[in-house]
Amino acid sequence: MSTTEATNVNANLRRLLEAGTSPWLDLLRRSLIKEGELARLVSEDSLRGVTSNPSIFEKAILESDDYDEQLHELFGQSLSAQEIYEHIAIADVQAACDVLRETYESANHQDGFVSLEVAADLAHDEQTSIEAARSFWQRVNRPNVMIKIPGTPEGLGAIEQGIYEGININITLLFAVEAYERVADAYLKGLERRQAEGLPLDVASVASFFVSRIDGAVDKRLDGSGHDELLGTAAIANARHAYRSFQRIFSEPRWDALHHGGAHVQRPLWASTGVKNSAYRDTMYVDDLVGPHTVSTMPLSTLEAVGDHGTVSGPTAERNPDETLQALANAGIDMSEVTDELLVDGVKQFEDAMTRLLDGIEERRGQQ
Repeated sequence: MSTTEATNVNANLRRLLEAGTSPWLDLLRRSLIKEGELARLVSEDSLRGVTSNPSIFEKAILESDDYDEQLHELFGQSLSAQEIYEHIAIADVQAACDVLRETYESANHQDGFVSLEVAADLAHDEQTSIEAARSFWQRVNRPNVMIKIPGTPEGLGAIEQGIYEGININITLLFAVEAYERVADAYLKGLERRQAEGLPLDVASVASFFVSRIDGAVDKRLDGSGHDELLGTAAIANARHAYRSFQRIFSEPRWDALHHGGAHVQRPLWASTGVKNSAYRDTMYVDDLVGPHTVSTMPLSTLEAVGDHGTVSGPTAERNPDETLQALANAGIDMSEVTDELLVDGVKQFEDAMTRLLDGIEERRGQQ
């Protein structure tokens, strides 16, 4: 790296990466790629990956003119709205994968990924989920794409099968620690099947554990309870609990056998890191969940805030959450109930976003 390049590197984001947490961007749109901003984020802001979801594509396609030319072209091909969306999304993911390909190679295939999600309405259908994952994997045709599959009970088989087939998987919509442990087990089972057949274990996965939505749900329950001291504490405690499970699972003999065969750990990815409550530090969900083998995917505003005034004060993800979790339980907070509701809501939010996106594409078609 030249001296000029070195002076342009954001020190806060570089420290975050050096502490073991890879900064990813929770945003994908064509102008970000075409105008060179994504490449700049990689070179100057230590960006190591990109995530997308139906809500992100809804905003990108319907609230910008980035896609007007391609939409006009696709409308002339008698394609359905779903097919048009897939053409657009796959093209964007391919282009972003190409920007991050050098990162992927230099990180020994452990970073530099771009995620594309299967339709949320498949969240409770194992067979169609794996079929959709296969289709996206083949059509994107980039080694550093990750296919997102929701971490529902019905998704476990699709996750295991995808890993077995060599598909990089981003398990999304994880709220409960028990759900995280189940998807980690599915990842290990997929790798064990590959190992038993002598297949290479260079398959990547992250487990996307949602953060801020936990506080949103718990804070509502705490409102007026007389436990104001617990406001804004549940999300980080819950994530730290998941990180302890990660550390345990990926230090056991079962993992050692896979690791010696060349497997990579399935990293916890902290999702939903944008702070929704203005009373809280705007970088808290990043600063307080730093640790080895983690990813923090951030909306652009959060990435910029971390770059400006984020702090790295050691492996904060490793701090003991037991006291906070016990205090929440004593205050009447049932975390299982909270996380169950959030999973249902999360799937519905992505389904609704996709419905709005497809309806919006049809509306655009009608305006041609």
